[in-house]
Amino acid sequence: MTKMTPFDMVGGETAVRAIVDCFYDLMDEEPGYAELRALHGADLDPMRASLSGFLTAWLGGPRDWFADNPGKCVMSLHGAIAVTAQTAQQWAEAMQQAIVEFGTEQGLEPDFLRQMGDALRNMASAMIRRERVPA
Repeated sequence: MTKMTPFDMVGGETAVRAIVDCFYDLMDEEPGYAELRALHGADLDPMRASLSGFLTAWLGGPRDWFADNPGKCVMSLHGAIAVTAQTAQQWAEAMQQAIVEFGTEQGLEPDFLRQMGDALRNMASAMIRRERVPA
């Protein structure tokens, strides 16, 4: 018997794309995510595709994102972006809201949805650029 991955549990690529679309719609429309939105270009379509691909692989699905981005990781791709504690928090909150909205509609286990959101919150927090203190 094959063990189900989180990718399988969430519902596959279509489900991941629905979560990502909800996330970017929230970021684009909700005033509480304005600082986060300001870090992105006008056209969110490339970001939707990239985040969908990354999350698909991160959840245990096809690893096309990594094949298309050899030698890169999500952390290095965000290295030049001024991610603050506030924008990381906005990202995590918008993603959690998208996960819960989608997951509730699909009848997914609340504990699974929380764990997924918590893991992504930790990833967002790790991207906060901290100012270096001179020695």
